[in-house]
Amino acid sequence: MVWEKEKIVGSCIIGGATFAVGASFLHLFLKGELPLGLGLGTRLVSFRKRRPVRVYMDGCFDMMHYGHCNALRQARALGDQLVVGVVSDEEIIANKGPPVTPLHERMVMVKAVKWVDEVISDAPYAITEDFMKRLFDEYQIDYIIHGDDPCVLPDGTDAYALAKKAGRYKQIKRTEGVSSTDIVGRMLLCVRERSNSHSHSSLQRQFSHGHNSPKFDDGGSSAGTRVSHFLPTSRRIVQFSNGKGPGPDARIIYIDGAFDLFHAGHVEILRRARELGDFLLVGIHNDQTVSARSGARHPIMNLHERSLSVLACRYVDEVIIGAPSEVSKDTITTFDISLVVHGTVAESDDFQKEEGNPYAVPISMGIFQILESPLDITTSTIIKRIVANHEAYQKRNLKKEASEKKYYEQKSFVTGD
Repeated sequence: MVWEKEKIVGSCIIGGATFAVGASFLHLFLKGELPLGLGLGTRLVSFRKRRPVRVYMDGCFDMMHYGHCNALRQARALGDQLVVGVVSDEEIIANKGPPVTPLHERMVMVKAVKWVDEVISDAPYAITEDFMKRLFDEYQIDYIIHGDDPCVLPDGTDAYALAKKAGRYKQIKRTEGVSSTDIVGRMLLCVRERSNSHSHSSLQRQFSHGHNSPKFDDGGSSAGTRVSHFLPTSRRIVQFSNGKGPGPDARIIYIDGAFDLFHAGHVEILRRARELGDFLLVGIHNDQTVSARSGARHPIMNLHERSLSVLACRYVDEVIIGAPSEVSKDTITTFDISLVVHGTVAESDDFQKEEGNPYAVPISMGIFQILESPLDITTSTIIKRIVANHEAYQKRNLKKEASEKKYYEQKSFVTGD
């Protein structure tokens, strides 16, 4: 009996002590602090929500392509929030030569990349002390990111020297097989052909129906012109993919096209299309289809290059790689498409034809809609800019090609990506 009473009293004492300790832990938890390492020297660890790690990456993002997007993807993986600085037109002209796409178009492109959280316009080409302080204080940047390829100023100094000195610099792996220099070079080849053939009186003939041209290797005097060196992998496609399909009752919008030299006009019509439903499916025509419609020199970017550029756009949920040129009943049924759309600004007017219209089926089903294109920009618009100022771009490419050749000669393996 005595033993039973002692047991009850002991239980009450232990229970009370447990309650007291529990209450203390609850109090510390509500304060956001909890004692760890009891018996080993107590230390307080904060459980308050930590401040997100903010990383910064800048660039010209001229002729923006999947290599830029992959760099932004890698940068975003190094933090919780990615802030991107877009260099002004004036700074690009002073350091590299004239940009192909003006600042407002480059801003549209960068804002549309799904890994970007915030954008700073008119960023300086080089990280100065004043701008770096602004990044750290005003934008709460923790690290400044750049690729493993060197970024050298006209005076020969490293554009990121200050960030490295401050210990706030991180490096990512450059995406192989593509650069703005390379893409401009692919178009410059056509300009060179035009100068050698007076029979090509128009841009369409000069670019789209040019004769077969020689292929240049990296050691040739090609002003950056060469065939694509992009090596597609399934892992890269997975990295760019959203990885999820539409919901059970989703309104699926379909838009198709070449999406060559992915530009601000493409981005804006995709944004408009996405606003019409819950899921945007984009059909990307294969190289043969694009060439048959637009000429032997099209597309500038191959199917896999174009697919990655479209997949990186935040308005796109899924793509069909190598989509048929005609939207069939089977395609509509297979993907449960609710509405097929097309922009008013396009390279071809096939969508307006009475005969041979690739959208005849969705038109007959009453699920076809023409959208007013927000920007009057096409792939030909970009090409015309190159043609109009090809001497300046050729000079810029020759200079850039020399630095790229040096990079590849000194290149070593970089982990990550």
